Amino acid sequence: MTFDQLNLNASLLKALEDLGFTEPTPIQQQAFSTIMSGRDVVGIAQTGTGKTFAYLLPTLRQLTFSKQKEPRILILAPTRELAIQLEGEAKKLCTYMTVRVECVYGGTNINTQKIQLMNGVDVLVATPGRLLDLVLTNAVSIKHVKHLVIDEVDEMLDLGFRPQLTRIFEMMSPKRQNLLFSATMTEEVDAMINEYFRSPLTIEVMRSGTPLERIDQKVYMAPNFYTKINLLEHLLATDESMQKVLIFAASKKLADIIHKRLEDRFPEQFEIIHGNKSQNFRMNAVASFEKGLCRGLIATDIMARGLDVTDVTHVININTPDEPETYIHRIGRTGRADSDGSAVLFVAEYEQEYFEAIEQLMEKEVPQVDLPEEVQVSDQLLEEERYIPTQKNYLPEPTLRGGGFHEKLAKNKKVNMGNRRLNARLAKYKKPIKRGAKRKGKN
Repeated sequence: MTFDQLNLNASLLKALEDLGFTEPTPIQQQAFSTIMSGRDVVGIAQTGTGKTFAYLLPTLRQLTFSKQKEPRILILAPTRELAIQLEGEAKKLCTYMTVRVECVYGGTNINTQKIQLMNGVDVLVATPGRLLDLVLTNAVSIKHVKHLVIDEVDEMLDLGFRPQLTRIFEMMSPKRQNLLFSATMTEEVDAMINEYFRSPLTIEVMRSGTPLERIDQKVYMAPNFYTKINLLEHLLATDESMQKVLIFAASKKLADIIHKRLEDRFPEQFEIIHGNKSQNFRMNAVASFEKGLCRGLIATDIMARGLDVTDVTHVININTPDEPETYIHRIGRTGRADSDGSAVLFVAEYEQEYFEAIEQLMEKEVPQVDLPEEVQVSDQLLEEERYIPTQKNYLPEPTLRGGGFHEKLAKNKKVNMGNRRLNARLAKYKKPIKRGAKRKGKN
């Protein structure tokens, strides 16, 4: 099937032609007619399968010219990076259409965004927190939204946006179409769908947890985090095919440690993005990585959610995620657009259970590679690793030290029985007598 066979107008077809797209992906093909019918839809597909165009094409196809200032299409995204990316994709498709597309998110001047919305908007891309701020200050109204799109809702709920989402739903007209697209599904997402969606049709192009077949996977067993960094440095120094590497870290703290080590070993070759970096810093880092100006990008899951970067040669997982779907989502950044990709996973002994869950979800074994002899096994542990019992690392029993652990004095062994005087008065008078009452009786 080609896009010409879908019920698209000339403006959208021309925009797709300019972008070089001729054939819809499976998720785009299956979702189009259902969304056009007005039915609620839940779309499940991996990163890189065209989820964004799957909901943009049919909703923009139904958008007609209007002088109305309030948005008619609302797209919610969990992070600023994803919101900006979605705005760009929408504007590409609207090149030949008279459609106003705006994007609002936190971390920037809200007054500037209020001015942007004053002239009206047809398609509004927003993060939940900033959207709620704008609605509550009457800068924008969402009562006339006809199509609500929630992108990467599982990450949105993980970030704690459930209260904001609930308030947003309550402020909108119930006569709207709800569209949800994500790479992974959770029980919390299912509960939200059951509460707010009306008999949605689920379109699952590839079962959640099934990796792309073009990705070559392998796993290294490493005892701790600092050994993993030694291994990472070794692979980057010896594997020339690692030209565009996306490195996932479990937290902002660990991402900073990795970046510092790689900066010392490979100066100015690696960028980093996480929540403590400014918006401009993160945008410049992603742009540098996309253009090939740096060799790699270190990111946390939250910052990388929805990150659309082409030609990623390797995805390296420094930690083994505790949710197997997260691993699938990570490695989906490589092996895209009919190109081969590689995914490398580092597993510590205390992460073995997570690794087994990943293999169980994929229904396949990931080949294990021996730790190279050149890689030094570090005895340095993170603070959190010190309290994880393993076969090679048991903490000694705490020993008592002098001073603070002496025997209590007899006077300090008394048990607090409460106010004995008050108890005696209660027993005698059945209720406490206030001093004021005594004085009054004497007079």
